[in-house]
Amino acid sequence: MRKELADKEGERRSFRATFVRLGSKQGHQGYKEETILLKNIMDVSTGKLVADHAWFNLTKGFERLRLIPGAQVIFDARIKEYHKGYVNRRYGIDNRKKDYRLSHPTNVSIVTTNEGKVS
Repeated sequence: MRKELADKEGERRSFRATFVRLGSKQGHQGYKEETILLKNIMDVSTGKLVADHAWFNLTKGFERLRLIPGAQVIFDARIKEYHKGYVNRRYGIDNRKKDYRLSHPTNVSIVTTNEGKVS
């Protein structure tokens, strides 16, 4: 599904998604970092689904919204290439593959909450 983003790599576009939940991950130096899970991510200009889900860092833009599960959010993000998969240099294993992600979300706002109220 994210392969459709390949021809738009490097562009900043607007997206709409549904907030699912908060999470966390181990950061670069072992510190806990808060994350946010969004599902059904659609390109606003085309109306096409570009990803079934995506994890983002809990930036100040997302944090200030005080999201509840089911809330619809709209945001701008840059489309970037990245490599995912397993690498073990010691045994010569490199199972990485190219994929695309949305990075640097900005202009985050709530469109609707799960009660259908427009914000």
